[in-house]
Parts: sequence; C-alpha cells; structure tokens
Amino acid sequence: MSESDAKTAVQTPPQTLAARARKAYSHQLRESMEEKWILGHLPLVRHIVQKVVAQLGRKVDVEDLISSGTLGLVKAARAYDPSKNAEFKTYAYIRIRGAVIDELRANSFVPSAAHRQIRLVQQAYQRFTGANGQPPADEELAAEAGVSLAQLYRTLEEARQQHFLSIHGLSDEPSGLDAFVPADRGPTPAAEAERKEMLEKLAKAIATMDERDRITILLYYERDLTMKEGAAVLGVTESRFSQLHASALFKLSMILRSEP
Repeated sequence: MSESDAKTAVQTPPQTLAARARKAYSHQLRESMEEKWILGHLPLVRHIVQKVVAQLGRKVDVEDLISSGTLGLVKAARAYDPSKNAEFKTYAYIRIRGAVIDELRANSFVPSAAHRQIRLVQQAYQRFTGANGQPPADEELAAEAGVSLAQLYRTLEEARQQHFLSIHGLSDEPSGLDAFVPADRGPTPAAEAERKEMLEKLAKAIATMDERDRITILLYYERDLTMKEGAAVLGVTESRFSQLHASALFKLSMILRSEP
C-alpha cells in the first residue's frame, strides 16, 4: 500500500470501510453463486435442445443450439433475482428455451407447399368430424385427406414444427400444460384469470382425447419426457412416438380451435 493509500484508509470512516468490504464480499458471493448455477444447469441445456430437435423432424446444427442455449443460461444466471418467487431452474428453463427458439427462428422456415398440405388435412379433419360427430382416427383422417398414412404423419410432423415455432418462447412455465399458454411477462389479475381459464380448457380438451393420444401428450408435456423416454414408456420406437406425438398435438389443436 502506498503512502497516499494508507492516508486515505486512515481518513476513511470505519463505517465506509465496512460498507465497502460488505459490497466486495457480496459481489464475490454473487459471482460464486452464478458459477454454481451455470455449472449445475448445463445438463438442462442439452435436455431442452434434445426436446426441441425431436419436435422439428429435420436436421439442425445441434451444437449451435447448445451454444445458444448455454448463452441463455449464462444470461439467466446474471439476471436472476433470488428474491423473486420463481426458482432458478424455472427461470433458466425459460431463458434457455427462448435462446434456442430464437436461434431456430433465425434459420427456419416452413415451405409454402407444406402450409397447403397442412390446411388440406385440417379441412379433412373438420369434414370427417362434421359428418360423423367424432374426430377421425389416423387411418380415417388419411383416407379423408386422400393421402397415405405415411404422408399424413409427415404432414402432421410439419404442422408440429410450424406450431412449435409459433408457441414456444412465449410461456413462462418450463413444462406441463402451461407450455401451450402464452404468459404475460408482468401478469395482471385479468391476464392470470385468462391464463387459468385457458389451462382449464386444455385439461378439458385433453380429457376428451382417446387414451393413446392423452397419454402421449401428458408424457411429453406434463412429465417433460423426451421423445426417446416417451417411446420407452409406450414400448414403441422413437420415430413411432414422434408420429403419435405429432398426431396427438394436431388433434388437440383442432379440438381447441373448435371451442367457442
């Protein structure tokens, strides 16, 4: 310590020195906590990326998505306020997923031909339901749309990709049915009431689905399983679970669309 520094230290009131020491200690403690949060939640980045990639049905640069998700995790650790109600994992999930979806949105598109095919399948679903009073099974939907079952599943997986990119990054919940419901960043009582009503509609819609579709939706969204994990539960291949998931998600969206 130089002579001038020593004089300054002597002249500085003890209360000020103590405040500076507390501030320095608090800063070091915060940095230590941020490092702990980041290192402890790195596996969450890969989990989120795996779920995102599984829904897209096409090849993407996984490492780029992991890099974007990791950056989202770092930003989450730096911005997290422990005094808020949300746990860090919940907050980090939102920021990581948002960063991954932003990366995808910057490099993704759904061809116009796919949009047309999706609309044709939607119209076929509505025709069948109107004529028969109940939603079609996959085989019946394919026949009504005039396509093979394999083509139907490809179209539904493209529809899932479109739906996925439109709804994700909007929810403030990491998993479960809330993943379907957009959330206000600063929720008002009216917004919270609207959100609760939408969740009730979701639960009611899922309850009307057949058992296979209902289980598929709940495994993926409520249990937060990956495609591979969900496939293991149902005893099917991962590609088959992807088809079942796309079909179930399409039917759920059509049920919700028909609600007043």
